[in-house]
Amino acid sequence: MRFEGIYTPIVSPFHDNFSFNEDALEQTVEHLIDAGVHGIIVAGSTGEYYAQTDKERIWMMNRCAELIKGRLPMIVGTGAIRTEDSIGFAKAAKAAGANGLLISTPPYAYPTGREIALHALAIDRVANLPIMLYNYPGRMSVNMDEETLDRLGRSPNFCAIKESSGDINRIHMLARDYPHIALSCGMDDQALEFFAWGARSWVCAGSNFAPEAHIALYRACAVEGDFTKGREIMSAMLPLMSVLEQGGKFVQCIKHGLTLRGINAGPPRKPLHPLNKDDKRQLAEVIRTMNKTISNITGEAI
Repeated sequence: MRFEGIYTPIVSPFHDNFSFNEDALEQTVEHLIDAGVHGIIVAGSTGEYYAQTDKERIWMMNRCAELIKGRLPMIVGTGAIRTEDSIGFAKAAKAAGANGLLISTPPYAYPTGREIALHALAIDRVANLPIMLYNYPGRMSVNMDEETLDRLGRSPNFCAIKESSGDINRIHMLARDYPHIALSCGMDDQALEFFAWGARSWVCAGSNFAPEAHIALYRACAVEGDFTKGREIMSAMLPLMSVLEQGGKFVQCIKHGLTLRGINAGPPRKPLHPLNKDDKRQLAEVIRTMNKTISNITGEAI
């Protein structure tokens, strides 16, 4: 499988009582498909998988498969501390019709490079699906190091890596030393650099509510090869990225951004709490300014 384009880690819309809002989920799927994203990721951290029961996670992947109806690739996250649990989610994802898996480092356990590789290979053996690795040491405490990547090179299913370390040297290393594992942007404020180093895909939570802006940057850099235009678009997007990352309110911002599009994504599950009025006002203004600027650059209405 070739990961190409914008992959949206879809939110899990909730009612105020924290039950799933199925209508909003359907609206979100249709909104993303209509906007032209290239794939949907279920059970990413933006989808709050960590705050869901196993039964809820499996329901979510099956329901999304029913809503997507094969119109886009569906990638399912297998994140869990125990390898046995990740294997269970991978089996359920395959049964639901997933086109691929997202495999992250087990959190909290602090595994070695060898142990991360053995964890991923165990999942690969039972699922036999295309896999995007997910390197996020900010949450998992460890990197998928060279030992991990060398061991995983034994299986052709490991075909991409979402790199979210923020370390520019990791981008260089992956592009130079592991060309068989496609580089996917997982650090939004470095998207321009990822595309310059050959990335062909971007896993971006902000595309839940601003798919047009993210697609515009992807097209400028990866499709048109116009990095002058890309820099202009990136410059317009940076204020949004700053707002999303400040104060640990990432998921809350994504969900409120979708609500601003007319889809009630609802609150995050605890321990997280919704944005306050000032945060909502700031986010809305940043989005308005970004959309206006990018529309002027591309000549397309947003």
